[in-house]
Amino acid sequence: MKRAASAFWLRSPGHGEIRDVTLPEPAADEVVVRALFSGVSRGTESLVFRGGVPESQHRAMRAPFQDGEFPGPVKYGYLSVGLVEEGPEHLAGRTVFCLYPHQTRYVVPAGAVTPVPDSVPAGRAVLAGTVETAVNALWDAAPLVGDRIAVVGAGMVGCSVAALLARYPGVRVQLVDADPARATVAAALGVDFALPDDALDGCDLAVHASATEAGLVRSLELLAPEGTVLELSWYGDRRVSLPLGEAFHSGRLVVRGSQVGRVSEARRSRRTFADRLALSLDLLADPVFDALVTGECAFAELPSALRDIAAGDLPGLCHRVRYDGD
Repeated sequence: MKRAASAFWLRSPGHGEIRDVTLPEPAADEVVVRALFSGVSRGTESLVFRGGVPESQHRAMRAPFQDGEFPGPVKYGYLSVGLVEEGPEHLAGRTVFCLYPHQTRYVVPAGAVTPVPDSVPAGRAVLAGTVETAVNALWDAAPLVGDRIAVVGAGMVGCSVAALLARYPGVRVQLVDADPARATVAAALGVDFALPDDALDGCDLAVHASATEAGLVRSLELLAPEGTVLELSWYGDRRVSLPLGEAFHSGRLVVRGSQVGRVSEARRSRRTFADRLALSLDLLADPVFDALVTGECAFAELPSALRDIAAGDLPGLCHRVRYDGD
């Protein structure tokens, strides 16, 4: 029996479309998943949509179930939540998260899906990949009780980091963004908010996630001597200039990169990718994360929605894609 599905493809930079696909017959150790929701990873998928992935990073930036090659045609994405229609007994009928692109149905190995806890609504579970990035970042940063921390950039990743830091005892957390409207999100997450010029300095740690040169420079300025900037931004093919000739050396400041493609060295010997993702889904039981979902569209509307997101005409945090049953 042939199984039909529809998938979002980037035909060429700036031009997305919905294509019909035929699914393979599932093997005994595979599952058929019907998508319920997917999430747009706003920063990365905007870069992909614009054709901004540098050739030197084509291999590193491949998504787990990507089809095609950069800059296009390519099927890209990695925040899918769906229902297992066919598969092993322990997964059949379960809601699962998978690092799959935007597609109505798909066939993947059973080991590629992670059950969503009953305490986490399917629509919130699309944030699992973003929260996983935040978990890995905090494993890298290893903040201590009583630290003074700035999170610069109130996008999906920055807000996820701030939401987790809000649980740390005795920590001063301030979410910093140039958009004053993000103060509402900060309040929902339970953290302080400041515009860049008003941010508190003397920080032990600044987590930078704005993907802007100005944001990274301000992160350095907010540090106390011997402080660290943890850089989470992905700049694609853009170059960034930093004032390393000012207080950088005398203050013994540190800029450290963090990327979710590897489990943090601090936990690599004791945690797997599956452990990290399962933890992230457990953390999403907290309804505070609903503040990060700020827009939604039907799957059929995704080509125009992604075009608007990439152009900056559809601002917000997580844009959720809804798959109406077929």
